[in-house]
Amino acid sequence: MNTFMPKRTICEQIGAERGNMGDKKIAVVVNNVEKEYPRGVTFEDIAKEYQKDYDARIVLAVADGKLYELNKKIGRNCSVSFVTLKDQSGYQTYKRSACLLLVKSFTDVVGEENIRDFIIEFSISKGYFCSAVGDFTLNEKLLKKVKKRMDELVEQDIPICKISYHINDAVEIFRQHNMTDKEKLFKYRRASRVNVYNLDEYHDYYYGYMLPSTGYITSYELSLYDDGFILQLPTRREPGVVPHVEVPEKLYRTMKETADWAKGLGVATVGDLNDRICAGEFNDLVLVQEAMQEGNIVRIAEDVVKREGVKFVMIAGPSSSGKTTFSYRLSVQLRAHGLRPHTIALDDYFKNREDTPLDEDGNYNFECLEAIDTEGFNRDMTALLAGETVELPSFNFKTGSREYRGNYKRLGAEDILVLEGIHGLNEKMSYALPKESKYKIYISSLTTLNVDEHNRIATTDGRLIRRMVRDHRTRGTSARNTLAMWGSVRRGEEENIFPFQESADAMFNSALIYELAVLKQFAEPLLFAIGRDDSEYQEAKRLLKFLDYFVGVTSENLPNNSIIREFVGGSMFPV
Repeated sequence: MNTFMPKRTICEQIGAERGNMGDKKIAVVVNNVEKEYPRGVTFEDIAKEYQKDYDARIVLAVADGKLYELNKKIGRNCSVSFVTLKDQSGYQTYKRSACLLLVKSFTDVVGEENIRDFIIEFSISKGYFCSAVGDFTLNEKLLKKVKKRMDELVEQDIPICKISYHINDAVEIFRQHNMTDKEKLFKYRRASRVNVYNLDEYHDYYYGYMLPSTGYITSYELSLYDDGFILQLPTRREPGVVPHVEVPEKLYRTMKETADWAKGLGVATVGDLNDRICAGEFNDLVLVQEAMQEGNIVRIAEDVVKREGVKFVMIAGPSSSGKTTFSYRLSVQLRAHGLRPHTIALDDYFKNREDTPLDEDGNYNFECLEAIDTEGFNRDMTALLAGETVELPSFNFKTGSREYRGNYKRLGAEDILVLEGIHGLNEKMSYALPKESKYKIYISSLTTLNVDEHNRIATTDGRLIRRMVRDHRTRGTSARNTLAMWGSVRRGEEENIFPFQESADAMFNSALIYELAVLKQFAEPLLFAIGRDDSEYQEAKRLLKFLDYFVGVTSENLPNNSIIREFVGGSMFPV
């Protein structure tokens, strides 16, 4: 098999293999208007007609509820709508395609034979931190050459072709390209065929949809950072503007330390994880991971103890980060150091339901700071700091009101409050408390495990799957409802949590390198329950495809104090 045919030949062959569509007309409905087109017209052809009606570039199509790449030919009557760069799926498609452009260009500049590793590591500063190792020097001069090559490929508007290969042929292609991570990934692939993308004779595999050609990838920058570089990309809100690189240093260090630890452990990709599971080494992996996390918790506890005057440990992080389990485990370590910790949920200071502000859709906005009685919180905490006895509230989520049930507190010399809630890092939450009395911790599930070297796993996907499993187990919430409200949750995080993360005294990464293999068995039945007619169906389908990469494992032998127990059940803590 010739795997290095010229790009035009490959694209022409794909069209020939799909057959001659003929001259028959088909009816396509767009924006409730039906028009006739020749059978075999592409979604891109139709998108060009309607681009003027959209405020961002069209990058994908939806036909009868199913997502399609724009270069797909239409062979039947259908109803069509379009996805732009401002939509989540469209934005991810842009980022994915930009990664292909980058890898191809880097390979062209330095030569494939000179690259030992090229890894798109993790998200940072509205882009990706990348590392490259081989027989070259990574410097500004080299990055300028890579950027120039990217620009050339964009100017040439080269097609990005999707080719279906038998799994064995795909493995052989990636073996020739020395992409051993993909070869390992496909070892566990159940399907007999796999889609491979071709860009100007360069083959690569990507998890998800791609743009039709390089001409769509118009905004990007490259900049050196630390021992790698950053591919800076535009945002969803302004898809044509590349923001300046602003790296959150504490977050970067946390991500980098975790990524380096995973590489040292030999589990940097899903294929690595699957290999360890199939070799019977899962329990050992769990013990090592849990020991690493416990060590980090010990170090944070020791830092709290060393700080004079600390009476309030403020813990904040995005949804499904494992804040509750972490607060209990930290409390155990604080007790081991001679302190008497008391855990308090900031949610207990929610305003009564009738006083809760509404969002732009008229729904209760529980994510905003104004939903919290900050005045009452600061009054109580100030009184405790002054040595007074205070009755603390409990919020009844069923009645939507605060209640007082005789929970009296008074802080002695060894007493310390461990406060957990999304606004814990915001100074407006604890405005009346002296700075030296507070120790702030940012916690999030920051996975650095990648599908392969060029396909990273979004940290938001890990948290979404965690939440889906937990909410179904504890609240009976369907996966469809969790998916439906996830966008609102994410907006709340962007507004109320992420802007304050760098103010933390410590960061804790709650991601477990093995957790998606465990969550798979719980999440898949929930996702399969989402119907084809539901608006969440495409997202459910995407997540199912993602989970299919993992070899599933049982949760039976997991420690009962593990953070993952907060989601799958069986925790020793009241979570």
